[in-house]
Amino acid sequence: MVADKGKKPKIVDNIDDENDEQFDGELVQSIEKLQEIQDELEKINEKASDEVLEVEQKYNEFRKPVYDKRSDIIKSIPDFWLTAFLSHPVLCDLLNEEDQKIFKHLASLEIEDFKDMKSGYSITLNFTPNPYFDDTKLVKTFTFLDEGTTKITVTPIKWKEGMGVPNGVTHEKNGNKRPHEEDSFFAWFSETEQKDDVHDIHDEVAEIIKEDLWTNPLTYFNNDADEEDVDGDDEENGTEDSEEEEEEEDEGN
Repeated sequence: MVADKGKKPKIVDNIDDENDEQFDGELVQSIEKLQEIQDELEKINEKASDEVLEVEQKYNEFRKPVYDKRSDIIKSIPDFWLTAFLSHPVLCDLLNEEDQKIFKHLASLEIEDFKDMKSGYSITLNFTPNPYFDDTKLVKTFTFLDEGTTKITVTPIKWKEGMGVPNGVTHEKNGNKRPHEEDSFFAWFSETEQKDDVHDIHDEVAEIIKEDLWTNPLTYFNNDADEEDVDGDDEENGTEDSEEEEEEEDEGN
């Protein structure tokens, strides 16, 4: 009796199905175990973040009196913040000519994190009495909300008559409030548009001021002086080289 060869592939198919089911089961178990490991790592990372935050909060308290001492010294240096802003490769483009005149009255700049250090911060500008606006203290605050957006609040600038528009304050144009076309620090300061885009929840100018300029403004204040020193050294070296060459020519003659 000849065997029915047509039944053999069905047996092979059954074996393959069993192997596939076993493989799928092992894969699921491996992924579940991997997820457990990732969850464990996440807990460790969260704990580490909390402890790092506690350390930062602690040292922020230590920094505060030192920053205050630094501010007191800066007040005795004419045009310190104006010079630092103008020497910064990014922030310099934000100060038009009128802004520079106003910044001559800027006595101090302060950055203050919220107490938890993760939900926001404020930038405070303290001015001496000036002919441009009534306020001597301007504050811009960034609050990071749970839904991933940033709420921005500012001190309304009470410009004196004829002083607002030249400095980029928002004004009516074609029925819509738009900033003055010329770049201006005060146009940026007055902006309160909420950042909803997850890729645009941070304000670049504010972060540069907070993370770069504020941490060591002396770096930028000294920029011009350093460049002048370099130019001066080059000129001096050039003069010395010329004198040496002349002496050598005289000796040869």
